[in-house]
Amino acid sequence: MAGADSTLRRFVGYDMKRAFNLIQGDVNAALKPFGLRMVTFSALCVIRDTPGLKQSRLAQILMIERPNLVLILDDLERADLVVRERSREDRRAFELTVTVRGAQLCREAVAAVERHDARLTAGLTASEVQALHKALRQIELNGRSVNDPSDRSRGPVSPS
Repeated sequence: MAGADSTLRRFVGYDMKRAFNLIQGDVNAALKPFGLRMVTFSALCVIRDTPGLKQSRLAQILMIERPNLVLILDDLERADLVVRERSREDRRAFELTVTVRGAQLCREAVAAVERHDARLTAGLTASEVQALHKALRQIELNGRSVNDPSDRSRGPVSPS
């Protein structure tokens, strides 16, 4: 059966998909004790790092459809990790803030994800990890729609 996916292994996207499937399962296992999944953790981190963030902007940042984001925010709000409040400037929009409980849980979850990340990048040098980040960000940039100049205007990704 060796080589059954040899044609697919020529494609970067296929290797990325296989790696992502393993990463997602592993990070979800690391986050389970916190009652989080990769997607809820991602939302919680962005909200914590950007107090008052509008719900629509969070959907853009995480590349999540708005109806799906509502379900994610419902989970975070039920767990008393985030609060949604109507915007004073635009009563149609919601602003998001993390609760004290959410900030504490986020710190603990970030530490768990850092351990997960270190385990997955074991055997890579710091410069290889940096190069991997740079390459993945460039692939993301290349993959963005040519019809969305706001995303492509940033140009090539600079080294971190």
